[in-house]
Amino acid sequence: MERDGRLLHGVDSPRSVPDLRQPSVEFDQQEVTARARFPHEEPAARAPGSADPPEAVQPQVKEHRAGLLRRRPVVSAIGAVLLASAIAGGYLYMDYANHFESTDDAFVAARQFSIAPKVTGYITAVPVTDNQHVKAGDVIARIDDRDFRTALEQEQAQVAAAQASIENIDAQLDVQQAQIGANQAQVDQAQAALVFAQQQAARFQHLEQTGYGTVQNAQQFTSQLHQQQAALLSAQATLKLANRQVEALKAQRKSAGANLAQAQAQRDQAQLNLSYTTVTAAQPGRIVNLGAAAGQFAQPGNSLAMFVPDQLWVTANFKENQLDHMRPGDPVTLAIDAYPERKVHGHVASVQPGSGTAFSLLPAQNATGNFVKIVQRVPVKIDMDDPPTDVALGPGMSVVPTARIDPRPSLYERLRSDL
Repeated sequence: MERDGRLLHGVDSPRSVPDLRQPSVEFDQQEVTARARFPHEEPAARAPGSADPPEAVQPQVKEHRAGLLRRRPVVSAIGAVLLASAIAGGYLYMDYANHFESTDDAFVAARQFSIAPKVTGYITAVPVTDNQHVKAGDVIARIDDRDFRTALEQEQAQVAAAQASIENIDAQLDVQQAQIGANQAQVDQAQAALVFAQQQAARFQHLEQTGYGTVQNAQQFTSQLHQQQAALLSAQATLKLANRQVEALKAQRKSAGANLAQAQAQRDQAQLNLSYTTVTAAQPGRIVNLGAAAGQFAQPGNSLAMFVPDQLWVTANFKENQLDHMRPGDPVTLAIDAYPERKVHGHVASVQPGSGTAFSLLPAQNATGNFVKIVQRVPVKIDMDDPPTDVALGPGMSVVPTARIDPRPSLYERLRSDL
């Protein structure tokens, strides 16, 4: 081998190395000569500044590409079609998306409330189960009503007694009216007798004065005149007393009427309390979180179950910059996470006049400190036009609403309708 101008001889190839264990075997010796290149024999390195100029490269590249296009026209056509399709599809998608607003911050809502009794007692029956759908008037629980029936009977007896008292007073009034009539007749009789007595007394006084009558007769008829005057006064007093008694009876009747009204009110209250022993559904809905059981002691205000009405809606928290073109009445398509195959249709019912944080228990205070602007969420109420009735749908379930904010058809929809 030759290195640095010197030759190295006697270097055998690995294939020509003799086996020392067999010295009697002879192998052909091959001489291998190798020499490294001298630096002056290396090809001249290309200087960095000696690259082909861009003006010379660009025509070559263009010519190369043109050659590829000429050699592969089908591939070029397919690429052009794909590029045009991608651009057209992107435009159609953007135009179609501008007609809608959507958010995943939306949930089903309802005015759920607690069912509680108004009276105290032991529960005797609970004819409903958890998550059962009920109609208005269906019985949810029954409370022992024996005490309330007894109280109702007592109040009914009080009403009957008050009515009897009024009837008694009315009878007394009728009798008193007849007595007034009799007293009025006595007054009339006394007045007639008085007139006759006055005439008699005047006549006999005239006879006594002219000498044709006696003094005794004149005095007698004068006395009768005084008696008739007293009788008239007595009859008038009796008539006045009878009228006063009528007024007193009328006052008693008013009092008895008030007692009757009070007794009737107490009877109605007892009847209401009796009706409260049967707890019924006020509207159609579902029984949730049922806690009532037979034998349980119920008290007013203690929850027996939760009630979710059938009237549901969706509260969607849209970003404030999504509400520019959203108006009440805009159609909405609802995708329920629990039932992805269902598409429920609805419409925008109302937009809350303020962000959700503005009505929270502790609203944000941005008057002090460093302010960082955050896009606010505004609750939008969406009513469902055709709520599903064959699946369990309740408050808190996630929904993805898509509201159409532009009623005009998009280019994609126009093309689709034409096709």
